[in-house]
Amino acid sequence: MFEGRFKTVMHRSRVPTGVLLGTLVAFFPLGCVFAETPGVTAVLSNSEVAVGQTVQLQIRVTGAGEAATPQDISVDGLEIHATGTSRQYEMHNLSLSSSVTYSYTVLPLQAGTFKIPPQTIRVGSTSLHTPELTLHVVTLQGRQAAPNRAGGSNVDMSRAAFAELVVPKKSAYVGEMIPVVIRLGFYSRGQLVSAPEITGQGFTMQKLQMPDRPQLEAINGRRCEVYTFKTAIAAARPGKFEIGPVEATALVIVPKRQSSSRPRSLFDLFNSNDPFSDPFFADPFGTFGQQEKMTVKSEPAPLEVKPLPANAPANFSGAVGNFAMSVDANPKSVQLGDPITVSATISGRGNFDRVNAPALEDEHGWHKYPPSSKFKQDDNVGISGAKIFETVLSPNEKKQAISSFVFSFFDPLKEQYVTLKSDSIPVRVEGGTAPAPSIVTAQPGPPTPATVAAKATPKPPDILYQLTERPARAQSFRPLYARPNFWLAQIAPLLALLGFVGWKIRRARLDNREAQRIAALHHESAELMRKLRSEDASPQEYYSQASRAVRVKTALARNVDPNTVDVEAAAAAFQLDDHSREQLRRLFERSDELRYSGAGNGVETVSPEHRREVFDLIEHLRT
Repeated sequence: MFEGRFKTVMHRSRVPTGVLLGTLVAFFPLGCVFAETPGVTAVLSNSEVAVGQTVQLQIRVTGAGEAATPQDISVDGLEIHATGTSRQYEMHNLSLSSSVTYSYTVLPLQAGTFKIPPQTIRVGSTSLHTPELTLHVVTLQGRQAAPNRAGGSNVDMSRAAFAELVVPKKSAYVGEMIPVVIRLGFYSRGQLVSAPEITGQGFTMQKLQMPDRPQLEAINGRRCEVYTFKTAIAAARPGKFEIGPVEATALVIVPKRQSSSRPRSLFDLFNSNDPFSDPFFADPFGTFGQQEKMTVKSEPAPLEVKPLPANAPANFSGAVGNFAMSVDANPKSVQLGDPITVSATISGRGNFDRVNAPALEDEHGWHKYPPSSKFKQDDNVGISGAKIFETVLSPNEKKQAISSFVFSFFDPLKEQYVTLKSDSIPVRVEGGTAPAPSIVTAQPGPPTPATVAAKATPKPPDILYQLTERPARAQSFRPLYARPNFWLAQIAPLLALLGFVGWKIRRARLDNREAQRIAALHHESAELMRKLRSEDASPQEYYSQASRAVRVKTALARNVDPNTVDVEAAAAAFQLDDHSREQLRRLFERSDELRYSGAGNGVETVSPEHRREVFDLIEHLRT
């Protein structure tokens, strides 16, 4: 079975088409026929190019003699004009097929991403449509690959690799996150020795995201392995800067000799059965090539950074981007002093490292603890996602709602500050000061002899009543000690004596118990100071022991319950100055923060200097 393949370019050949077709028909048997099913495809020589550089567009029609194609293609920002036509013939197993390639030159006029729409190709009564093509245009002056080798081949190293720094914006605000793309391409087989680095000052950069594998692209009619790195930058101050250039070190295989044989179209490259058909990619095992170490370098990208407006809101913390806020609280029914956890979520796109917790608009009647936070990103470079804050509030008085939370940021698209305000959160705070005990009025008892005597009719001033009023019963002359009333009258002093003795015994026991309590507090204070001298306690344990030591010392100085001691009571007990009072306040706040703000806090260690400062403060608390 005869198999063959041949090609010819009509506009370069001097042999007339009719003569060539006649020769082919005469040479091959009648069973050799043309393919009849028409088809169309299109390809760009480069998917990304700089403004002012041309790109080749080729539309290939198969299975048809002639086709009606557009002379010019209209796309805003691009100039696309037809430049020529070529015809090719191929034979597979005595089956002859032909194709026509229509070439266009694409000239970008501005930067951006452009879509070349599908084109209608008329083949007889059939309408064919090309696929939609995408072209990325950047404002780079060119690509540069600086060789770094001691000697070797005379190969132009710019043909071996290139680097591009794609910065989509030319101007931005201070703090605005700008996504950046780094493209490293190898026309030959290459291997990165070091990750690319962006040089420049005046900006911060997110962690560089490494690609999993290179992507195969066709650039200027040649195969190219392209590594794409993504990151984001933010300017720290206003002014005019240059981002980059990007530099990377790589090892590439370059040929020792050049060949004049090149593919005649982009489709020849894509349809070739040999991936190393281009001589520049030939010799995968290094027989005709050699390894070169080179530094790939891109052109820098200019960036103008504008300052933020001066009318910033009071709670603006430097957040720049586009954000949304949602707030919720749990539980919603508590007693006075019980904690309520408020969850605030800031979501959107921007510099989340400058996003702080929303501020409580009205803090009256609340004790607010420092918030904890966690960030969940939904992109590769960390400029899009949600930051969740949890703040613990403790009510000091009865409340019906938690006031609104506010969050301010600068929107670079609107070029103005935006303040988000949540709705108030209804809650119920119960409890309070116990009501004063009611005064019980004594009920009148049976009348006493004195009362009866007071209400009796006054006696006449003479002695006649002694003769007229006789006693109800006869009086006796028994001794006083023999009368029952005498002994009944002795019971009261006896009971009083017994009560006094019992009170003395109880007082002695209470004094003994108080002495034991004071001794226990002295022992606890000594034990706490011993623990504070050690360095093996976690931050949560350390600050809890330190605040407890202050409370115990205050309780010993003022003879109060240590659980009722706060910062003001301790400062007043020891007559602290302003500096020591502030140290004590920070100590109590840190202890409460580690207790209420979640398990994420307190995992860091306490420095020896800070331990010494806290220990000296507590040790010198004396009245």
